[in-house]
Amino acid sequence: MKFTILPALALTVIAVQCAPRTDIIKDNVANAEVQLKSLVEASEAGDTVRIPSSYENGEIIYVPTDDWVSGFFAGTLWYMYELTGDEYWAEHARIQTELLDTVQYLTWHHDVGFMIYDSYGNGLRLKNIDGYKDVIVNTAKSLSTRFRPNAGILQSWNVDRGWQAERGWKCPVIIDNMMNLELLFKASEFSGDTTFAKIAVSHADKTMENHYRPDFSTYHVVDYDDETGGIRGRYTAQGYADESAWARGQAWSLYGYTMMYRFTSDSKYLERAEDVAEYLFDNPNMPEDLVPYWDFDCPDIPDTYRDASSAAIIASALYELSWHTDNDEYKEKADKIICSLSTPAYRAAQGTNGGFILMHSVGSIPHGGSIDVPLNYADYYFLEALVRKGNIEKGIAPVVK
Repeated sequence: MKFTILPALALTVIAVQCAPRTDIIKDNVANAEVQLKSLVEASEAGDTVRIPSSYENGEIIYVPTDDWVSGFFAGTLWYMYELTGDEYWAEHARIQTELLDTVQYLTWHHDVGFMIYDSYGNGLRLKNIDGYKDVIVNTAKSLSTRFRPNAGILQSWNVDRGWQAERGWKCPVIIDNMMNLELLFKASEFSGDTTFAKIAVSHADKTMENHYRPDFSTYHVVDYDDETGGIRGRYTAQGYADESAWARGQAWSLYGYTMMYRFTSDSKYLERAEDVAEYLFDNPNMPEDLVPYWDFDCPDIPDTYRDASSAAIIASALYELSWHTDNDEYKEKADKIICSLSTPAYRAAQGTNGGFILMHSVGSIPHGGSIDVPLNYADYYFLEALVRKGNIEKGIAPVVK
């Protein structure tokens, strides 16, 4: 299946030269303080606290608590607290986090890991707030209802509603689902119930077995028969074509298997992460500044959209991968991405962009949504990457297990 590329491009080719910075982390934090304070003020104006997700046509776009991106803004504010030590950010992070209390009982989609671990998980790590562990464990219980034992995977989407119901799928699993496994490992740690971790391992193993092509690019969607465990087909939902390499999917892939190694110390996961990294950086369609086009196989390259969100995710993953492998090349690549994203080509001028940090991300071109706009998860992973970079340069682990 292929999709038509929209003809109007807000951004064509970006070529940036990364200039040396005295302290690129400090520079980005100072910039983020200005941007994000304005976004906090907007989101908390009036009687109702809202969750900002994007900025389009001069307006901030807000999402409900059950949207898959609802936890990223809270997580962004927690990272600002970690980067600055300023209690302002912790105060507002907590407000945004606790908006999501009911998500712990949500069972109709898989993205609760994003929603709860990026918010409650970071809050717990940084402030050890009473009750946050319970929310994480309850969320893991809800996510575990989506485990299909005959196939050995967590079902990503239901197929009885929305556009998913139109695809003829039975039990779709998307590569993005790897990002929800961290929550399961932490729930096992907090509760003592190893069931959650076992589900995470099963899902990761089946994904490693069934999602990858010989070159270690990943399909976006694998549709399973949840009764027999067989594969019904391999597809895309947000990429250019079923056989193309959707950029953010490759980023989730790299990040997910790096994270799996952190929790299991199983070398097969580290090897898969390194194979994915090799695919990314040997790809002739990876731009010089290492900010990918939205799909590595889009026929309109170079005259198509970049995706800063994919770049930020890749950078964050590479910092962790460099630590696990002691391979400086991964950190060098991550540093180059951060340098690129810190230039005016991708980082918005203060007072613009609705208060978001990064410009030029892509949500879903096939669905006509969030194209060449700021996205809250781009900012989240950008700040996460800065935290990890800073930790490594202090000689400590980039991420706490």
